[in-house]
Amino acid sequence: MNSKSALALVLLLEMLAILLGVINYGWTLEGLQALTRYSGRVSLGIFSIIFLFYNHPVINLRKGLSDKFFLMFAIAHGIHLFELLSYLYFSQTPFIWYRLIGGMIAYAMIFAMPWIQEKYEGQKITEKQFNQAALIYLYFVWFIFFMTYLPRVRGTLPNAGGSYKEFVVLLGWVSIMMGFKWSQLLAKPRRR
Repeated sequence: MNSKSALALVLLLEMLAILLGVINYGWTLEGLQALTRYSGRVSLGIFSIIFLFYNHPVINLRKGLSDKFFLMFAIAHGIHLFELLSYLYFSQTPFIWYRLIGGMIAYAMIFAMPWIQEKYEGQKITEKQFNQAALIYLYFVWFIFFMTYLPRVRGTLPNAGGSYKEFVVLLGWVSIMMGFKWSQLLAKPRRR
C-alpha cells in the first residue's frame, strides 16, 4: 500500500473512532473520553501490525501497511495524543507524573522513528543501526502499551474509561503479541 492510501485509511479509522464516541456518548466529556479510548485502539491495531511483522520473513510491512509504516503509526498516535491531552485538560484530570515520563519517552521515540526510517532509506545510517533503533523502539512502545492496560486490570486507575473486560482483553492481546514475537525469534534458524 502506498503512503497516500495508508494515510487515508488511518484518517478514516480515526474519523470512525470519533463518530463511534459521539454516537455512543454524544458531544460530552464522556464522549471525548470514549473517542480518545477508541483512537487508542486504532493506534494499538497499527502498532500490533508493525510489532508482529517488522522484519518478518514472509509478510512485507511496506506492501501490506505502507512504505512509511512508522509514519502511519506516528500520525495515528499523534491524533490520539491530541485527543488524550484535550480530555485531560477539559476533565481537569491531574497528571500522574511517573506515568507521564514513560509516555513522553515513548512519544519522542514514536515521532523520531519516521525520521530515522527516512535517514535509513536515504542511506545516511546503516541497516544495522536502523534495526537496532527499531528494536529498541518496538519493545519500549510495547512495554508502554502493556503498562497502559496493566493498572486498569489491577483496578489502580479508577477514572479510566472502559470496562474491566475490555482491559483484560487488551492486556491479553498485548501479552499475546509478545508471545508471538518471541516465538518468531525462537523459530529463526541460527547461523553457524
